[in-house]
Amino acid sequence: MRSFMQIKIYRGKFIAYAIFVVFIGLALGALTCAVLLDQWVSSSRNEADGAFSRVENTLQYDADRIEAYMQRVYSNDGLVTDIRNFLGNSAQGYLTNRLQDSRYNRPLVSFPDDLKSFLSSGGQGDITQVSLHTAQEGNVVRFDSNGNTSFAFRLPNADATFKETIQNGFVYRKKLSDPNRISRQLGEFRFLVSSDRIFKTAQQYALNEAAAVSGSGDVYLIAGSNRSSSTEELVRRAAADGRGHGFLSTGLLDRAYFVTFHSTEFDYQFVSIVDLASLIRQKADVLLIVFLIVLAAMISVLLLIVYNLREDANFLRRIINSIGRVKSADFTPVHPASYRRNEYGMIARELDDMIHQLDRHIRTNYLLKLKQQETEMKALQHQINPHFLYNTLEVIRSFALVNRASDTADAIATLGALYRDIVKNENIITLGGEMALLQKYLKIMEFKYPDRFYYQVNVEESLLALPTVKFWMQPLAENFFIHGFNPESEFNLIVVSGWEEEERFVLEITDNGNSISEERLSEIRNSLARDDDANTASIGLRNVYTRLHFFYGQGFFMTIDNNEQAGVKISVILSKGAIRDVQTAHRR
Repeated sequence: MRSFMQIKIYRGKFIAYAIFVVFIGLALGALTCAVLLDQWVSSSRNEADGAFSRVENTLQYDADRIEAYMQRVYSNDGLVTDIRNFLGNSAQGYLTNRLQDSRYNRPLVSFPDDLKSFLSSGGQGDITQVSLHTAQEGNVVRFDSNGNTSFAFRLPNADATFKETIQNGFVYRKKLSDPNRISRQLGEFRFLVSSDRIFKTAQQYALNEAAAVSGSGDVYLIAGSNRSSSTEELVRRAAADGRGHGFLSTGLLDRAYFVTFHSTEFDYQFVSIVDLASLIRQKADVLLIVFLIVLAAMISVLLLIVYNLREDANFLRRIINSIGRVKSADFTPVHPASYRRNEYGMIARELDDMIHQLDRHIRTNYLLKLKQQETEMKALQHQINPHFLYNTLEVIRSFALVNRASDTADAIATLGALYRDIVKNENIITLGGEMALLQKYLKIMEFKYPDRFYYQVNVEESLLALPTVKFWMQPLAENFFIHGFNPESEFNLIVVSGWEEEERFVLEITDNGNSISEERLSEIRNSLARDDDANTASIGLRNVYTRLHFFYGQGFFMTIDNNEQAGVKISVILSKGAIRDVQTAHRR
């Protein structure tokens, strides 16, 4: 590690990498812990949801049983009679009235016994007390967990026995009407469902802290070992918060997650609270595993970085040593170092090869300069040859004029102008300039075949300023004279057309000569499609296609077809996008 820490650039890289790795590791660790914590909180919320649903289902089940019992009461005249005897009487009065209303030919119905067998399930049910009230007082039937029944008679309605608190339970009220006169109310049933028995079912779920809070603020603790006043106050805060779930501050840095559910049957809320500090302590082993995994990953990445930086430092020392040898003109071969098979190793090997070859290059430099001078002399000589040809053509033209051969003179002048334009240095010209070269060539062919060859040029003016490569239209026209021209015909015609469309420019060269056989036409098309240079019979066409495709790129298309009557049509299509790209590149 000391080997690369001594180099400033790699020392800075290592510090930057180490900070980045530690930051990423801590971020990933924190994110993982946050995700796990969210999952644990969500699991606690699901448990609370399940416990609340269980309580609500139990309350609904008890309500259905009470409703069924009321239907049972109204369908049994003997039961109604016994209930009327029980209502508002003392124990002695109740028993006396029962005996007076008894008949030897009918079984004696007992309201308390029927109530016990139908609702209390032998003392194991949720309904632990049933009271029957008049306007001032009530009589009570209680059921304990052992199945025993106890009674209390003529208790005032304001007695503590009838106080409705969430600590005691939930009260279902049912009116007792006269079966013979429904509008007449005899009294009121009050069925007490015990909170202890109802909420005992919720304790089967994994709840940290859970409680029921009534509308008046009374708290019934369902689950949790801490039953202090602070816990009750936290439960009240959660119930009064107004949100269905969220976080509450329980200290300077402590937070507690809560979730509340509102009952549809009674005025109370089911509140579940998860203290995050306690939850983290419970899951400390999982968080420790996450920390160790992140720490191991960071150490592994840092070791990998150290290994790579050390190798790079060795490479840099080799480079510095090679540069020093070159500066001191020390080209003595050194023992080759071992390099890794990557770009760094390639550079190091190339530097060693450069040192080995530099001496040889220096020794041959003088010879190369001599070769360069010889090449420049040949280039100057080649520049003289075209001028000699121009001068010679001009002498022949003057001789033709002296002998009054004006057609010959015009042909020579046209040929000289054509050759002069061809050998000029520029390779990119306008389409108008290329059309001028073509017309000079066609004019010469018109001299060669008088009264047998004609040509027409119909190109829109918008195409004349387009950039193009030099001397590609003449080879296309020359194909006509080689393959399609008929010397015996009195009318051989070439038509050059060009027009602009919405997204492209189109050029067509059409003749009325011989057509191309379908087999040969297919070969030419396939050759152009696969860039095949093997068929030398169409080398001129191949040359044109290659040059235009290279210049215009994917925006260039060329098609070759036979005309319906006679001859061949060659179409060159240039997209406007390709023209814009060429113009932009040409300006640069």
